[in-house]
Amino acid sequence: MKTNYGLFLLVAGLAVSACNTQPSSTNQSAPLEEVSADGGQSTVDDYESQKNVVHIAISSPDHSTLVEAVKAAELVDALSNAGPFTVFAPVNAAFDKLPAGTVEGLLKPDQKTNLQDILEYHVAVGVYKTENLRNGQVLGMVNGDNVTFAVSDGKVTINGANIIASLPASNGVVHVIDAVLLPK
Repeated sequence: MKTNYGLFLLVAGLAVSACNTQPSSTNQSAPLEEVSADGGQSTVDDYESQKNVVHIAISSPDHSTLVEAVKAAELVDALSNAGPFTVFAPVNAAFDKLPAGTVEGLLKPDQKTNLQDILEYHVAVGVYKTENLRNGQVLGMVNGDNVTFAVSDGKVTINGANIIASLPASNGVVHVIDAVLLPK
């Protein structure tokens, strides 16, 4: 029941951000401030608090592809909200493993729905720390699909992708992974 409520909150947040009637002329490579200049949650300047999940990704040179995708999917504000979120963040090298042209194709405006589906498959509502994940545990993701964890010798994988680092955020936790998760 908790997951459905959290999913409802995230979907409601996405719906509100989608209702912006101002024409968008954002550049996918524009800084975060330019992308969300409409006053969304991501435009709040706070240099004292812990970084949120979006700012953690932005500050990592290993997540530039993920950041570009989150911007193209218009999910910056949704992921900047209070959450809590657990984000499984693929590194750039993980995107490089996809077939040639996949990332470029998904970044096109007509593929926004597919891109959102893939990115939402990397987000769970709630905070799931690696030490609390169990072998065979199934978790519902924001896009409505499930992932399965494996735990062996202290190492945790999600659908076969290795969790290589975990970073606490003001609105959840970011787990760095070495593969892109693809929904069924």
